[in-house]
Amino acid sequence: MTRSRTTSGMVSVCMASYRGEKYIAEQVTSILRQLDADDELVIVDDASPDATVDVVQAIGDPRIRIERNAVNQGYVRGFERAVGLARGEFVLLADQDDVWTSGRVDAMVTALADAKVVAGNYSVLGENGRIPARWPLTAEQSHRELANEFGILVGYRPYFGCAMGMRRDAVDDFLPVPAYFTESHDLWLAIVGNATRSIRHLPRVVVERRLHDANATPLRWRGIGQILRARIMIARGLIEARRRKRS
Repeated sequence: MTRSRTTSGMVSVCMASYRGEKYIAEQVTSILRQLDADDELVIVDDASPDATVDVVQAIGDPRIRIERNAVNQGYVRGFERAVGLARGEFVLLADQDDVWTSGRVDAMVTALADAKVVAGNYSVLGENGRIPARWPLTAEQSHRELANEFGILVGYRPYFGCAMGMRRDAVDDFLPVPAYFTESHDLWLAIVGNATRSIRHLPRVVVERRLHDANATPLRWRGIGQILRARIMIARGLIEARRRKRS
């Protein structure tokens, strides 16, 4: 299809897949219908033991580039590799089991005309666009970087990678993802966007998340030990992002 984007440039959608055979075809279809002929969908499969790769290859679309890890490395490293392989001016992140809402690509590409990182809201699939976050992302927060960083540290800013993207000039800030980020590549991207003072919040819903027991993002409350380790990881990330900005 031809989009009505106001900013020209190739779009790369980056996805990390693992055991995704059940839902990935629906998600890939929702993405491809928003891409132009010169755009791409880069999928890094993390050594799935099921038919995930076969399902994707059966779609038969030349815009799909799929790479397979020989051994399982985890979804953060999968996204890291996919972003590193991306060739586009605009790099959008996608989970394997969601559904993109109509107009997402246009809205995010437009937002990235004047920001390095973009983050939108999500709804739950089947709940008619209801935003479940208690404090959803708003446009006004885009220039409140210190408050956003505090929100990331405390845990109430709903930055989800499935609703995020970056411009080409943010890739060098994002990569490599610090080794201690064994989860939450999306929070690292949010930290990068806020540390560089170049993030844009979209109040609209850009993805419908499919919630199920196999989600990479846990649906249950975490133990205190896991929470503390995550907070330390984020604090280290805040320091690292500032170091990269200075250099």
